[in-house]
Amino acid sequence: MMTTTLRPTEPLQREAHGALSRHYTVCVNSRPVGAIHLATHPAFGPSVAQIRELGIDEPDRRRGRGTVAALAAEEVARGWGCRRIEAAVPAAAEAALRLATALGYVVRSRNMEKPLGDTPPALPAGSRSRPMTEAEFAPWLERGKEAYVRDLIDRGVPEAEARAKAEPDHATALRGGLATEGKVFSVLEHEGTQVGTLWLAARDGIAFVYDVEADEGYRGRGHGRALMLLAEAQAIAAGRTRIGLNVFAGNTPAERLYESLGYETTTYHVYKSLV
Repeated sequence: MMTTTLRPTEPLQREAHGALSRHYTVCVNSRPVGAIHLATHPAFGPSVAQIRELGIDEPDRRRGRGTVAALAAEEVARGWGCRRIEAAVPAAAEAALRLATALGYVVRSRNMEKPLGDTPPALPAGSRSRPMTEAEFAPWLERGKEAYVRDLIDRGVPEAEARAKAEPDHATALRGGLATEGKVFSVLEHEGTQVGTLWLAARDGIAFVYDVEADEGYRGRGHGRALMLLAEAQAIAAGRTRIGLNVFAGNTPAERLYESLGYETTTYHVYKSLV
């Protein structure tokens, strides 16, 4: 009879603010067959666990080892008092995504990227961009926070937890407000009327679209596509060779737009309730 277990390779690590972390060896009848790293989530806090790494050695794959290891990690997380567990699954790891889905994990969002050429794309006729003003920034930021909170709540995050995450996320990303270094905030106008906004920045060596939105009342008219062309133009002007973004699952119009523009999924972010 084969028994798959997790063997700790280090003492339980206790980090700042109560964060926990521990590495394990995945064993079958005491024989090492892989490794797993479990920790509490750096953004959501100690009530949410995160599988940061899970790998099974090639000779032991496709035998259910990963499934048992993931279930064992859930039990460890429950013992830590976690109510939810999350993971980031590379899009190329199809077997890992199938495993997560079979175990009841749900996709919350996905990261997408696109290579850029050398020539900035032109905006549609009648469209132009301008920098966001200080007077526009504060109300834009408040709307963005609320939209972010709603997106998290709609995808399995309790409201109190979503609001607790939104504030530091925005505070960290926007330490200098409108003048935050490396961040570009733009307004798209069409024939003199504001129709959308864009927040572009550098992240992990690429240009990253943090927020893009066609204004309510002007959606479905191609302005979302124009905003994405603006993002690409700004990224190319800044010398970036790739551009990326994160899109919440279920935002079908946005997902279709990005796919039509040549973006490809790089990572899926998945979660599962433990209660």
